[in-house]
Parts: sequence; C-alpha cells; structure tokens
Amino acid sequence: MANLLQTLLRPDREEDPERAEVAQAANLLQIGEFQLLQLAYFEWHGTELRGKLSDDIFQAYMVYSKVPVWARHYARRISLMAELEDLDDNDPGYHRYDSEYYKALPLGARRLAIAVFCLAFVLCGAIFVSAVVPNSVTSILPPYFNEKELTPANPSNLRGS
Repeated sequence: MANLLQTLLRPDREEDPERAEVAQAANLLQIGEFQLLQLAYFEWHGTELRGKLSDDIFQAYMVYSKVPVWARHYARRISLMAELEDLDDNDPGYHRYDSEYYKALPLGARRLAIAVFCLAFVLCGAIFVSAVVPNSVTSILPPYFNEKELTPANPSNLRGS
C-alpha cells in the first residue's frame, strides 16, 4: 500500500535504476517509454518492433522490470547527448511514433490549385447567372416574375370595359 501511495504522489519515481534511465531518456525526448523502446529497438536491430515481440518486450519491461540491453544503451546515449547539450528533442526522428506530433499540412500546391480553380468556377458561374437573370424582378423570393410577365398584354382589359 505504501508503494502505491508513493507512486501516486511521485509518478516519476522509479525504484529500478535501469528503468529510471529509460524513463529519464523518454522524458528528455518528451515521448513515452514504449516509444523509446521502439526507437531503441529500431536503432539496434534495424527493423520495426511489431506484433507479439512488441507485446512480450513491453510486458517484460512494465511487469517484470526487465530492461533490454539495447534500450539501456539507447537511453544512456540520449542522456549523454542531453548532458553535452547536443540533444534536439524536437527532431522528427524521435517522434515518428507520435500520432499527434505530425500536424496536418496543406494538401500541396496541386490540390490548392484545384481548390482555387473550383472556387473561381463557382464564382464565375454565379456572376454569369446573375448577368442572365432579368434585371426587373418583382420580388427577391421565388417565384421570380419580372414586370413584363405581370403586365397584361392589353391594358384596356383591366378597366372593365
């Protein structure tokens, strides 16, 4: 119970020194510990950490506090780079597993040109339609009758002969 209370009061406190190294390196890079394990695995083995192996390594790390050699090596290198002030924590290479790190960029010049063309087409169409519509409209709401359609052909029929 005391261990749980200490963890709740200081969640960054780590009893295992090897896990503390990994946690510190993850904090320096502003990423999660699992992402640090992914980065370390990729750097050490040259392939992505996937599938059952990923689950096994993370379970061994979180539940049994088993820190792989390659993760310790990577964490120590990150800590050393931070001490030498040579660490760029905003480097996209460290954040390639972050779903929210990469912001949605504009869709590119080609798609922008298509959007501008569509907008220009709609505006030109609206201008053309407004030029074709009769100028002497009797109301702004439908049905759109102009004065010529409302005026009888023979005005003498209106006087009640």
